[in-house]
Amino acid sequence: MTGKERMIKILEHEPVDRIGLYEHFWGDTYKTWHSQGYLKDGESFEDHFGFDMSEFWAFNLVADLDFVRQTVAETEDTITYLDGNGATLRRHKKHDATPEHIKFNVTDREDWEKIKPLLTPDPRRINFEGYRNAKRAAEKAGRFFVLSGVNVFESIHPVCGHENMLVGMALDPDWVSDMAETYAKLIVELQKILFEKEGYPDGIWYYEDMGYKGSPFMSPQMYDEMIKPWHKYTIDYAKSHNMPVIMHSCGFVEPLVPGIIEAGIDCLQVIEIKAGMDLLKLHKLYGDKICFMGGIDVRTLYSNDKEIILRELESKIPTVKQGFNYVLHSDHSIPKTVDYDSYCYFIEKGLELGKY
Repeated sequence: MTGKERMIKILEHEPVDRIGLYEHFWGDTYKTWHSQGYLKDGESFEDHFGFDMSEFWAFNLVADLDFVRQTVAETEDTITYLDGNGATLRRHKKHDATPEHIKFNVTDREDWEKIKPLLTPDPRRINFEGYRNAKRAAEKAGRFFVLSGVNVFESIHPVCGHENMLVGMALDPDWVSDMAETYAKLIVELQKILFEKEGYPDGIWYYEDMGYKGSPFMSPQMYDEMIKPWHKYTIDYAKSHNMPVIMHSCGFVEPLVPGIIEAGIDCLQVIEIKAGMDLLKLHKLYGDKICFMGGIDVRTLYSNDKEIILRELESKIPTVKQGFNYVLHSDHSIPKTVDYDSYCYFIEKGLELGKY
């Protein structure tokens, strides 16, 4: 059974030979394992570990495509810059990390109206060649191939920041709804342009980090009113072309899961344990409706202790593989502090437990 065949069946809750396999890594991890001789020059994680799927991020959603990034300040460890969204961000130069939010030029509806006209479905926003090559490589390897990218929540906050966005949800919901609508329509129009020229992927992967430790960024009611209609809009388009949808969210999003399911997702990823998510609970509540990818505490891998890793896998895999709707993945991304041998053991034992 190829990875593509396996993932299609898992997303449809049909019998397979084993659970699925996929993973995300920090960029530093590739550099470290390559320098240690485990990865050949140019060898992908997908090829090296035999993952069942691969993805490609094809769209640039920055508001001003012609804006040249401006350096505002720089130290030995960090660089602060102004981008084409009018956002001032600080990034660490020596390791992968989420950028620090410094300032946003868009803070309200009036500011938004100034950049909204820039958000048009320009073909310059699309990496046609990269998508074409990634799609071809996945087909050759027999992997399930997804177009990946952000959906509306992850499109909005790079423009106005989380604080302005969340205050807007409370005080000016029509503004937030307008931003969500604008990005949803842009995303779908870009997909139409790409697919007409290069063909359809096997599925769609949307990144939407809608929670933090112990809580979502918004109430279920706010999600239903401002975000879900546009999740449904983008997902309906995918479903109209027989493309299943995987949605990623870090943080605690359990209260939002019923709404996300109603919006039409087929699989929830990444199910972050340290934020309060519970894979076993979600599988019991919603396993008849959606698939799951992740939910294995990456901190057990940090330990590089095989007994700890095996204990985590044994506590979950035998249960969540029931229903043919689970894909093995950590609950975040693998950092360079995880030994190569530890990750190989994670895969070996996880798939051993996940055989049918």
